[in-house]
Amino acid sequence: MPRFSAENTILAKEIIGRYPLPKSALIPLLHLAQEQDGWVSDEAMENIAELVGVTPAEVIGTCTFYEMFKREPVGEYLVNVCTNISCMLLGGEELLHHLEERLGIRPGSTTPDGMFTLEDVECIAACTEAPCLTVNYRYFHQITHDEADKLLDDLKAGRRGHEVPKHGTLGRVRQQIPADKRAGAAVPGECETPVWLAKTSTEGADA
Repeated sequence: MPRFSAENTILAKEIIGRYPLPKSALIPLLHLAQEQDGWVSDEAMENIAELVGVTPAEVIGTCTFYEMFKREPVGEYLVNVCTNISCMLLGGEELLHHLEERLGIRPGSTTPDGMFTLEDVECIAACTEAPCLTVNYRYFHQITHDEADKLLDDLKAGRRGHEVPKHGTLGRVRQQIPADKRAGAAVPGECETPVWLAKTSTEGADA
């Protein structure tokens, strides 16, 4: 059952401790679940709901809002090819079709070996670097068909591990905030009204 491992349960509780309200940790915990398993299962969301004290429906609502969270297993490498206007004009559609033939799959599918999932995506904010694709959200700009082929070969052979980690790994450096460096966020509703807000409220009442 893909719930948090013992190690990640400890990490999840540490992440929750950074926030004044436990449910504020929902998105970081979804990322942690996806890092652990490569996708976010129903069981993982139930586990997160238990940890932060909300319903599974609230976790699902957050998870399904963001495209980066995958509700079904995907390949070790998620290849997103941009076909929006800039990339389309500079060969994005042709690049997508080339990768379809190379991988033998259609967008939205995963290769039989579980290595690659191919997706046709909207703008990925690299219009000046078209055509562009991402692999596990790491960018490859102005990429040719030959360069894309070499990228796939390198990934399959494990030669790009330093550059492209397996799907689900958001960052390589785990955030650590020493207790004496934290901002000391207060629980909403349990802190004094800021001076500027109190002044504005008073002026509004006088008017």
